[in-house]
Amino acid sequence: MKYNYDKSALKGLSIMPFLNQVKTRNKMIEAASDEMPQSIFNVNRVAAALHPAWQHVKIAKVTDHGDAKSYLLIADKEKGTEKLAYFRASQYVSVELNIDGALVNKPYTIRSNPADALGAGSSYTLTVKLTNPAYASKHILDNWKEGDSLSISGPLGDFYYQELRDAKHVVALAGGSGITPFYSMAAAIVDGIEDFDMTILYGSRSSDGILLKEEIEELAERSKGRVKVVHILSHEEKEGYEHGFITAELIKKYAPEGDYSVFMCGPRAMYDFEDGEMAKLGLPKRRVRKEMSGDYLGVEKNPDYQAPQEQEFKLTVDIRGQKQTVACKAGESLLWAMERAGIAAPSRCRSGECGWCHSRLVSGKYFCPKETDGRRLADEKFGWIHPCCTFPLSDIEIYVYPIVR
Repeated sequence: MKYNYDKSALKGLSIMPFLNQVKTRNKMIEAASDEMPQSIFNVNRVAAALHPAWQHVKIAKVTDHGDAKSYLLIADKEKGTEKLAYFRASQYVSVELNIDGALVNKPYTIRSNPADALGAGSSYTLTVKLTNPAYASKHILDNWKEGDSLSISGPLGDFYYQELRDAKHVVALAGGSGITPFYSMAAAIVDGIEDFDMTILYGSRSSDGILLKEEIEELAERSKGRVKVVHILSHEEKEGYEHGFITAELIKKYAPEGDYSVFMCGPRAMYDFEDGEMAKLGLPKRRVRKEMSGDYLGVEKNPDYQAPQEQEFKLTVDIRGQKQTVACKAGESLLWAMERAGIAAPSRCRSGECGWCHSRLVSGKYFCPKETDGRRLADEKFGWIHPCCTFPLSDIEIYVYPIVR
């Protein structure tokens, strides 16, 4: 069989390069490094950029709001963080704190526009308000200053708009510092990053105490009608403001006709009140969302909680075979007891949902509020708990998986 091709192009080629190919390859191999070659898939690079376990940041600017402050955080390149991870509007980060020897991780919403995380000037803004009890917030407000270095988690949480689940119009119920996720959403709407309309019903005690009032109203003005803000004052009657609490009637007054979602962020007392108001609205369950990223406080007020006679118990913590026994007060979460003792316990949301503190119960009795029990049925059946919302009813031993660095 003959091949029909032009052989003239091959006649000018020397055969020597082919004969020397083995020698050439051997020389290249000898000159190469002894280290194994490393290959990283692009999808892994993207995952590492979007979901870092930890980020190192510096405080570039502090803005005082009276009983709250805003902190502009930038990447700390000296410690290896080149830029901050991109986030969905209203996600949060967990901040690592050392408060007089207690090792604490506290969640705070990234208040800024997601676009601020992009480019050379990558930044986050956290707004921290003095709370009651003022443990972590007081430490932050009293101690954080420009130039300080911090360690924070990557962006976390699923309290953000999802087109397949949420209505095209969101009625946002905000209480106090609960305005921060909706500020981020509003900024994203103005910037064209998010595509939905939002009416914010913002509850405050008095007109003088409205956090970020000018800033959120400026965003509403720039939104071309897509973001609206209504202020509700509980302790003051004033022209131009609604008075009282955010009731079902008030929601109906400002909600659009037809379908809408309700997002809420604020203190637990607000959630307890709004649960009753949501029942009056008759919205489908998928249309009501709550931001849950804080400690469960006041367990003694829970009607299902049977307070034990003992006021203090022994909590034995086993981390990779190293056991430590600490005191845990009745009405205090296991996570609080570990942190107070200086144990680096894993946590992110502190409200029973994220699963970062997922630990195995070895022995003991406990109480977990139904409204914060984010465990799977199998977890409950086979003895797994979330220490952040688990309260002792006896001496307890648990196996804790350490923080991964």
